[in-house]
Amino acid sequence: MVTITEAPPLWRDIERCYRVVTARDSRFDGQFIMAVRTTGIYCRPSCPASTPKAQNVSFFPTSAAAQANGFRACRRCLPDAVPGSPDWNVRADLASRAMRLIADGTVEREGVPGLARRLGYSERQLGRVLTAELGAGPLALARAHRAHSARLLIEMSELPLTDVAFAAGFSSVRQFNETIREVFATTPSQLRVSAASRRGRQSDVSGTRLSLRLPFRPPFDAEGLLRFFAAYAVPDVEEVTSESYARTLRLAHGTGAVRLTPRPDHVRCELRLTDLRDLGSAVSRVRRLLDLDADPAAVTRVLGADPALAPLVAEVPGIRVPGAVDGEELLLRALLSEVPLGEDVPGEWGVTRLFPTAAEVAATGHPVATALAEGRLDVHVGRDAAELRAELLAYVEPSMADYVVMRVLGAPDVLLSEDTAVRRGAEALGIAPDSLGERARAWTPWCSYAGMYLRHTGSP
Repeated sequence: MVTITEAPPLWRDIERCYRVVTARDSRFDGQFIMAVRTTGIYCRPSCPASTPKAQNVSFFPTSAAAQANGFRACRRCLPDAVPGSPDWNVRADLASRAMRLIADGTVEREGVPGLARRLGYSERQLGRVLTAELGAGPLALARAHRAHSARLLIEMSELPLTDVAFAAGFSSVRQFNETIREVFATTPSQLRVSAASRRGRQSDVSGTRLSLRLPFRPPFDAEGLLRFFAAYAVPDVEEVTSESYARTLRLAHGTGAVRLTPRPDHVRCELRLTDLRDLGSAVSRVRRLLDLDADPAAVTRVLGADPALAPLVAEVPGIRVPGAVDGEELLLRALLSEVPLGEDVPGEWGVTRLFPTAAEVAATGHPVATALAEGRLDVHVGRDAAELRAELLAYVEPSMADYVVMRVLGAPDVLLSEDTAVRRGAEALGIAPDSLGERARAWTPWCSYAGMYLRHTGSP
């Protein structure tokens, strides 16, 4: 059984509150208010303004309490907005969820109406909030993402530039050329020429086979990820060796396969796609799977300060929280004792089958698969964590809901305190398993990573 740590009221814990403010962690918005005595302004924990000195701040439980003490609301983070409203959720919720969906190609497939529908907003609300928070609306953000996908293909392949344009999702070569010039201040041809000398043997393309370099912030515990994937690998869908991880992919425009081989300063990503329009989505999913956008230095600063964890943090630097390439798949494979055979795909790197769809599993009478297939349960990267967890609780135990939220959404502050390996690791480090909930207060906002360190110690 696994559980999300319920954070107690924070406003009286000055040290912890200031640590959250320093991290600008938006997950704590609503739990306390920071007031700055030198300016007379009160803010949310996630306010993007410069962090004030510790001696100049006070903390209150609510906006009303800050107002009663003579402070006025910040105009940047809008701490007096109603929780759940667009103004309140702009940083923590809507912007980040929208960007995950845009990176997954939702705008190209479903347009802005589809993006807004998945986020539960009107198109007008969505455009207003994203423009206020990110400086651009959903179309402009999707355009920038297409430009990034195009640059990958320009620099990392020998595809004709016309093919690159349409593979990246542009509707015309003219639009492609104009966008590349505006975004990168150069032409597609110049990008390719400048990248040719750097690329060498590192990238190639043959038909729909590509090899890319995926950067990360070092250090990177690749061995731990490979060990985790090996323990839960689905035969024919995944293949794990001591040096690489391979799996099939079910993507919007077709199927694919990927092999990931960690290197000292990047992960080599070999892809086979049936449709190059899925390139951006595939790369985005792989980065989430490996948690490549994590900031190990920030994790180390907090967890390394705990005397029990410090030796382990030093011994295993750069630990990552395994993500997921598909939310429905992760939930189903966590629930199924046996995985039905999925669709055959061309063999590559030892993987020859797709993981079955929810509809295919529903044919066996599985209730959760049926709920997924009928749209009563929706597990995707654009969901709000609290809403997804609440929806999952109608079908699975809290333990499973927390596990899915952590891996599908990449939630960094989930402590799986009832997990057997986590509890065994806690005991090995001299931490009473029943005290993990209280101990986790010092690990916020990186409890998911603390759990992975405990699993590392407690795994056979």
